[in-house]
Amino acid sequence: MGRLDGKVCVVTGGNSGIGMKTGEVFAREGAKVVLTDVGDSNRDKLLELIKSFGGEAIFVKGDITNPEDNAKLMKLTVDTYGRIDVLVNCAGVLEKGLKPIEEFTDSDYDFVTKINVKGTMSITREACKYMQEQHSGNIVSIASVSAERGCGGVVYSASKGAIISMTRHIALRFVGQGIRANCVCPGTVWTPMTRTSLKEERSRAAGEFYDIINRHSDLAAGICKDIDVANILLFLASDESRTITGQSIDCDCGCYL
Repeated sequence: MGRLDGKVCVVTGGNSGIGMKTGEVFAREGAKVVLTDVGDSNRDKLLELIKSFGGEAIFVKGDITNPEDNAKLMKLTVDTYGRIDVLVNCAGVLEKGLKPIEEFTDSDYDFVTKINVKGTMSITREACKYMQEQHSGNIVSIASVSAERGCGGVVYSASKGAIISMTRHIALRFVGQGIRANCVCPGTVWTPMTRTSLKEERSRAAGEFYDIINRHSDLAAGICKDIDVANILLFLASDESRTITGQSIDCDCGCYL
């Protein structure tokens, strides 16, 4: 039996990186997956892959910073599958977020926080409306160890700190209502986003963030990959983690021990 059999899971950032891999993993475990992203260049490839192993998924192009897109997405999910069991917040940007406090610009802040904070909170708000009605639900989000340790750029770190705070708020807000929330805090993860951003923004802070790879405590494990994070998201989305809420789980190969 699949670990997510019967669950309807919405995954943001589903066109690439962790979100794309999460959609695949969830579908393999029996979930009905609704993927969304502002871009859809990998949509057909991903949907064909999921179909090839008997999974079920749809892809809805949308912008999480647009409240109307978020409302339409959640309504479409419920109209199609009858409910929303899990929302996985993978959508986010590293770009323009890697400068230290004395170098970041207001435009850097506006760009990153609009997506990482406002967008994530907006789509979560819409999911929670339906979860309240059905008296059950599960919010799983991607934060970052940079939010806990202060490494990397100030704007990115602050934006991911907001995700940790949002997670704790949701866990407290819905005590006794069958809704829980957790987040995963990866270290450096080798995805198209990190490859591009770290290459283009080699500021001192970006360099420090990237070079954390070389200080991993468990070198045998290697750098984290999208599948490593997706597997943790799978656990948090499943009933196996039913007693866990309000928590942030590090996924960094032990580099901060």
